[in-house]
Amino acid sequence: MKLVVERAALLKALGHVQSVVERRNTIPILSNVLLSADGQSVRLMATDLDLQIVEEVPATVETAGATTVSAHTLFDIVRKLPDGAQVTLDAAASKMAVTAGRARFSLQTLPREDFPVIGESDLPVSFSLPAETLVTLIDKTRFAISTEETRYYLNGIFVHAPATPGGTLRAVATDGHRLARVEIPLPEGASGMPDIIIPRKCVAEVRKLLDERGGDVGISLSQSKIRFSIGQAVLTSKLIDGTFPDYSRVIPTANDKLLKIDPATLREGVDRVTAIASEKTRAVKLSLDRDRVTLSVTSPENGTASEDVPADYSAAGFDVGFNSRYLIDILDQVEGDLVEVHMADAAAPTLIREAEDSEALYVLMPMRV
Repeated sequence: MKLVVERAALLKALGHVQSVVERRNTIPILSNVLLSADGQSVRLMATDLDLQIVEEVPATVETAGATTVSAHTLFDIVRKLPDGAQVTLDAAASKMAVTAGRARFSLQTLPREDFPVIGESDLPVSFSLPAETLVTLIDKTRFAISTEETRYYLNGIFVHAPATPGGTLRAVATDGHRLARVEIPLPEGASGMPDIIIPRKCVAEVRKLLDERGGDVGISLSQSKIRFSIGQAVLTSKLIDGTFPDYSRVIPTANDKLLKIDPATLREGVDRVTAIASEKTRAVKLSLDRDRVTLSVTSPENGTASEDVPADYSAAGFDVGFNSRYLIDILDQVEGDLVEVHMADAAAPTLIREAEDSEALYVLMPMRV
């Protein structure tokens, strides 16, 4: 195999594929990227056996062929080459020569026949979403994905199409302390789709690719796999094999105390008073009074802090505590200059939303303070 490729194009594709490759691997071939040159392009593929990414880069191919080489090593080499360099990749026997200008490298290769491939056949449900819509679905939910491996079915975003008038597609994530739910009109072709849980790593890789791409994203799925087609990149992932809990039971419907407040002002206030908080005392207390919220933090090590924030509140006053990090995460996703906080008491789940008809809602469990 021999080809010449532009450094910028190769670096961009390698940046995408090498992030799928785990740094530590017991199977040597999984540390490698598969390079397949044919026609006028080179195809790069990487996998961790659960997630697979393929990306094509235009190239001048002198000799067609395929080989595998360390993904992180090749990425580091190309990253350090000068801008505008033309990179020559020449593979023969068990070595690949990388040359650009006066720089020359010789890398060990492994045979392409040993490289595992995730089959992409039989993905019966296909639809497309605008890239910005998929960004919204991911950003407004992924902060609530659980990292607790024992509850593996919470380690991703639950996507399903509930039976609602007109049809909706819902994305939900929860870690047991907070819940995020976003819904959009059901895309054409998504009706009848199975309920799926997209793993956290797949969500992160898709989000990285969306940073650089606009247009539509093609999505194909079955009960066990999902494929995203984003520009020249195709990402295929196994889905989490588990049952997502009935999240609707934790969304409160009878919270009668309504606080309306500017989300940016509240976020900045919470951020300021938690400057004295330690890892152990992440709790922030909200003392609600007529048209005012007093934020306070007490730290045994550092002292106390408080700040008054103007708000629209007319119900009976009371105190409630929240994990300040969780509250900030939710406020970061709220757009507009008003957020509605629906509460019942200091022990009940709190419902947070932009407005009655907003596409996103959040549930936050209170803390004892």
